[in-house]
Amino acid sequence: MNTVTETNFNFPRQKSVYHGKVRDVYNIDDDLLVMVATDRISAFDVILPKGIPGKGQMLNQIAATFLDATADIVPNWKLATPDPMVTVGLRCQPFAVEMIIRGYLTGSAWREYQKGCRVLCGVPLPDGMKENEAFPEPIITPTTKAEAGHDENISREEIIAQGIVSKQDYEQMERYTRMLFARGTEIAAQKGLILVDTKYEFGKRDGQVILMDEIHTPDSSRYFYANGFAERQQKGEAQRQLSKEFVRQWLIENGFMGQVGQQVPEMTDEICQNISARYQELYREITGAPFVPAPADENLAARIEKNVTRWLEEH
Repeated sequence: MNTVTETNFNFPRQKSVYHGKVRDVYNIDDDLLVMVATDRISAFDVILPKGIPGKGQMLNQIAATFLDATADIVPNWKLATPDPMVTVGLRCQPFAVEMIIRGYLTGSAWREYQKGCRVLCGVPLPDGMKENEAFPEPIITPTTKAEAGHDENISREEIIAQGIVSKQDYEQMERYTRMLFARGTEIAAQKGLILVDTKYEFGKRDGQVILMDEIHTPDSSRYFYANGFAERQQKGEAQRQLSKEFVRQWLIENGFMGQVGQQVPEMTDEICQNISARYQELYREITGAPFVPAPADENLAARIEKNVTRWLEEH
């Protein structure tokens, strides 16, 4: 399988590199970031042992599409995509929270709701809701951004009280989060999809709050098919969805939820190809175009190094 699961480049003017769960981020002269979307996949905050063919390219291209499609309403970090797996953008001072916005009761929120939770991240939840039911209006449920281990739920009041983010900046992030979700919902609807929930990350540069990282990808978002949604809901059937939730479900069925002592189930080549096929399905649905993978024999790392180096030398 042709995948990139680790990188160790040395680009012009490079000062440092940060290896995240999925992305490797290269600091160029404390001014720019080169973000390489690898083929690594994570679930329950754990990096799984094998890469997924084409995943990095798909995520990078979807994110670039949505960053461009929302640049008129929210300033973002993107400058260029010199390679199918790479975005180059402005280096910002990141805020230590992730802005999660949910239009529907599903995933981890539903799991908490089933346990009797009626207040999530300081937001009250109505009684009597069903799985996958729409909230009266989308709710924002932020988490802390952990350097290692699990992100933790936190309320807007705690974020401001603890000085993690100033009141002014947090309120701006909230406004931007709702605007981005509304635009993402609108674009998804045009493709016959429902944007169910997603997360955004923000930073600050020159006193301005700026959208960073990826947006509206299957790693950061959950989509349902609009066709048949109401009927399935009425019958209490599972919704057809496009997200990484199917990976989590496969792990749960095989006894893994990221807890201490649990073993990641074996990832055969067939399983990795199946996951890749599901990512390609979402790519087709959300972009309206078929995914064009790199040739099976292409040296992806060499291509990335060449394309990024050329861009940096020209800029």
